[in-house]
Amino acid sequence: MVMVQGTVPRDAQRFQIDFQCGCSLQPRPDIAIHFNPRFYTSKPHVICNTLHWGRWQREARWPKLTLGRGDSFLLLFLFGTEDVKVSVNGQHFLHYPYRLPLSRVDTLGIYGHIFVKAVGFLNSNPFVEGGTEYPAGYPFLLKSSRLVVPCTWPLPRGLWPGQVIVVRGLVCPNPQEFTLSLQDDSRQPPMKLEVCFRNRTMAWISPWSRKEQISAPFLFHPQRFFEVLLVCRDNGLKLALNGNAVGAVSLGRRALERLRELRISGNVELYCVRC
Repeated sequence: MVMVQGTVPRDAQRFQIDFQCGCSLQPRPDIAIHFNPRFYTSKPHVICNTLHWGRWQREARWPKLTLGRGDSFLLLFLFGTEDVKVSVNGQHFLHYPYRLPLSRVDTLGIYGHIFVKAVGFLNSNPFVEGGTEYPAGYPFLLKSSRLVVPCTWPLPRGLWPGQVIVVRGLVCPNPQEFTLSLQDDSRQPPMKLEVCFRNRTMAWISPWSRKEQISAPFLFHPQRFFEVLLVCRDNGLKLALNGNAVGAVSLGRRALERLRELRISGNVELYCVRC
């Protein structure tokens, strides 16, 4: 699933979101999915199409777009085995069958009259088992006083298997470090995820001051967005960065249940924290 959050300018004519088979300008790459809202007529609508060998195929048109000039939006592109489904602000709008193999897509292109606030990727099925409704989108929370770093988020019930902690943000221009701490209800030191920009290293630091390096590509970069996922399991925490699983740390079930607070510090700006 791909999420695009943004705003349509008040003088917008059109914009497009393209799932491309390459990123060159000349020759123009194939476009597997071309999603093109148009606002210059009295009735806003969407055109979908596919570009192959420089030629557009037969276009598909969807009228009654519930999105107009000046509106904010959250678009979800959900990729299935045979087609892509698109929702606009939580409501299903269209589905478009694939005309080129989805495996060829390696570039997301966004063009035209659009203000983009966020782009997010989810590399797993967002539906609950057996469900058919679109998942709830979680827009980035901009300029919230709760997101001023350093910040603290309570975990009143502790952590339990299946719970997911999501932290999204932007790395500052000249970063030194970034730390996520999980504090239990005692006075012992917290469990920490420590990111060091000077050495380009990541490590878990246990309450007993034992340091365990994370052997994975360093995915944090100055002035670039990031997403950290902590997925709770029976025996500890699994870590994913920007949609890539990068390892796990062991903790007992009771140790997870005793964790009562998430603390975030360092040289980052936060846009979303969800526990």
